[in-house]
Amino acid sequence: MSDPVFSVIVPVYNELENLPLLYSRVSDVMNQTGEKWELILVDDGSSDGSTDSIRELAQQDDRVRPVIFARNFGHQIAVTAGMDYSRGQAVVIIDADLQDPPEVILDLIAKWREGYQVVYAVRSEREGESWFKLTTASLFYKLIYKITDVKMPLNTGDFRLIDRKALTILNQMRERNRILRGMGAWVGFRQIGVEYKRAARHAGQTHYPLKNMLRLAMNAVTGFSIFPLQMLTTAGAFLVGLSLLLLLIYLCLAAFGKIDLTYVLAAWLTMIFLAGVLLIGMGVLGEYIGRIYDEAKGRPLYIVAEGPDTALDPTRLDRETEK
Repeated sequence: MSDPVFSVIVPVYNELENLPLLYSRVSDVMNQTGEKWELILVDDGSSDGSTDSIRELAQQDDRVRPVIFARNFGHQIAVTAGMDYSRGQAVVIIDADLQDPPEVILDLIAKWREGYQVVYAVRSEREGESWFKLTTASLFYKLIYKITDVKMPLNTGDFRLIDRKALTILNQMRERNRILRGMGAWVGFRQIGVEYKRAARHAGQTHYPLKNMLRLAMNAVTGFSIFPLQMLTTAGAFLVGLSLLLLLIYLCLAAFGKIDLTYVLAAWLTMIFLAGVLLIGMGVLGEYIGRIYDEAKGRPLYIVAEGPDTALDPTRLDRETEK
């Protein structure tokens, strides 16, 4: 049996209400391509019955390939597992909440057939999202674009098509604190965006609250930039200059007998301020050191409790990378 042309990867975490419609819409779209395809549903430790629903879909349609994690490992790791298990010449990454319409996949495929290796979906409109969500998302993308070494396209997520050539490179990148949209920009190749209107979530609640968005932003900054470390150097130089200036002012005031308790208090406040800056600096360094520690442990990115018989060993790529 020949391998499929397209692999559609869907990370799933407590999406029971969305799975039937997701399967129906993806099937309708992919059948229009006239090519063989597979749907890889990666269950990221769901607890709402999504796991059983995935098994049922796999029994009904052999094009559905379930990858069931032993526990929750996170969205980016679930997508990574889907890429590891994919067999298609091109893979499409899409979320299960149907905010990214499966019908846009045909537009991504059209650009791939024109010769592009990475086709990312650009959100021209975003339905069903609050003013706060829209504002923070806009600031996030602009900040990441400005300070990271790799220029990630604005207003994009993980919804994209990746050619097998680019995917082979991505699958060799085994860092644990992952942001796939940045990694996709880093690999290069011919890339292009396709605009689409992002819909409101079909059912359920978002699995990317503010806390997760902040963690994603931290991974983006520390994974693709040394800007925070450079800011520490700049802040240190500024504070040294400011301290020398204050010392000069203090000595002049002392020479003319103008010192009183007010200036002593100012000195203490200055010391407290400097201590705060040092602690913030240590925290930034700790973020980078913590990531080095995670990589040094060498643990597999994920553990699969249940998967297709033909799937590759989830730890094999890690072992090959270490050789």
